[in-house]
Amino acid sequence: MLWEDVSVLDPSTQRPAVGIRDVAALARVSPTTVSNVLSGNRRVSAATRERVHWAIDQLGYRPNLSARNLRVRRAGLIAVAVPEIGVPYFAELIGHVVQAARERDYTVLIDQTEGRLEAERFVLSGMNPGMVDGILFSPLGIERVEYENRRDSTPLVLLGERISGGGVDHVAIDNVAAAADATRYLIERGGRRIAAIGHQEREGGGTAPQRTRGYRQALDAAGMSYDPGLVVPTSKYHRRDGALAMAALLDRGTRPDAVFCYSDLVALGAIHTLRERGLRVPEDVAVIGIDDIDEGRYSTPTLTTITPDKVAIARTALELLFDRIADGSREPRQIVVPHSLTVRRSA
Repeated sequence: MLWEDVSVLDPSTQRPAVGIRDVAALARVSPTTVSNVLSGNRRVSAATRERVHWAIDQLGYRPNLSARNLRVRRAGLIAVAVPEIGVPYFAELIGHVVQAARERDYTVLIDQTEGRLEAERFVLSGMNPGMVDGILFSPLGIERVEYENRRDSTPLVLLGERISGGGVDHVAIDNVAAAADATRYLIERGGRRIAAIGHQEREGGGTAPQRTRGYRQALDAAGMSYDPGLVVPTSKYHRRDGALAMAALLDRGTRPDAVFCYSDLVALGAIHTLRERGLRVPEDVAVIGIDDIDEGRYSTPTLTTITPDKVAIARTALELLFDRIADGSREPRQIVVPHSLTVRRSA
């Protein structure tokens, strides 16, 4: 689609603003080529692209996004709704979403649901339909029936948590495989009493039950028995939750030799308690998390973790969302993004 200008005046000079044809003339290309460079939707040679950007800089041209969005009946906005903005994993993921969306000239609105059902229902209802062109959504409490009864048509892509059986686009790592990989690594390094911190029971499934399943699969594959006394639930995935769960485990006389934590923040909290109790990490108790947040690279000890490809999650989710915006009738897709094991000092 050709990027179009409207006749406006530059407020500083009251003269007609620089337009796409001015850029084309200076760059010695067609207006269509300039439009293609701006939108990125067709292949343009590097030399031509560089010449167009030079002309844009020389003339101080600014695309009229409002005019374009009105023409195609789009807001130029997408929303990202997550449980907690302050959780480093979500903060880092949102950063990647913002960067990728900016490349398509979209602005990102951010909403925090705190996992409250009424807030998640508001997201599912389209967040004031017409305000945004699409939504990336990481839910906690929504069940399949909620999605099946959804009347709003705002394009939606799920991140992480999956609505079991719901016909909706979804992007995540394989949580079962990720948990199994973490547990298997602890077994391979000699762990025999491996605790798991972070289990949660949720209607319709969710991330925590999948990670518990992966933990159990790795134990079974190694011929090790599952001990429910080594699985400690948490209500959330904060440092405090990990610290309290680790304290509860030690207080009942159970000292593991390794701990698989369902998030890096939980792992950092668990390490804090272990050190307070005079236990060495990893010599006495090895600890591994999931998320590979930046803080884990600088903790003491540095944190061994499962690393999801957050850049791929953000970009894949946006690709699905823009595909859904372009064609709302296509079949939903479920995309699994790679993860890897990052070994550091804690294990």
